[in-house]
Amino acid sequence: MYRTSKVDSLKVDSSALSSVIQIGDSTCITAFSRAIAVQRQNELFYSNEGNFNSFPIFSFQLPIEPIVEPITIGSTSLHPLIKVGSIDIIGMSSAAVLHIGNSRHFQGESRTLHIRQLEHVDENNEKKVEQA
Repeated sequence: MYRTSKVDSLKVDSSALSSVIQIGDSTCITAFSRAIAVQRQNELFYSNEGNFNSFPIFSFQLPIEPIVEPITIGSTSLHPLIKVGSIDIIGMSSAAVLHIGNSRHFQGESRTLHIRQLEHVDENNEKKVEQA
């Protein structure tokens, strides 16, 4: 059943990195985000950084368990209208979805690798960088 979505007020201050804002019905929503976040104690940047293929977390297949039990869903919509008063969102990021309506298929995936590199002094009084 198709329904109409009515939103009186919607405020989203920030939407980033494959976030989706959908008002109304949709057939398919796919939100996908990949990010490498490197934090260093000292500001040092290399031009060859950021290759997703260098990190296995971005290439392995997600284990999606098949649904093996029968699922029966019954719903009755007494009104053909979805009413929303007010929505106020500070921020959406990394494949977040705000959806007011019906969707046949939704797939969301966000993979973020955080790398922290801290400087320390070893027993020979030499500065070394280690990953935390």
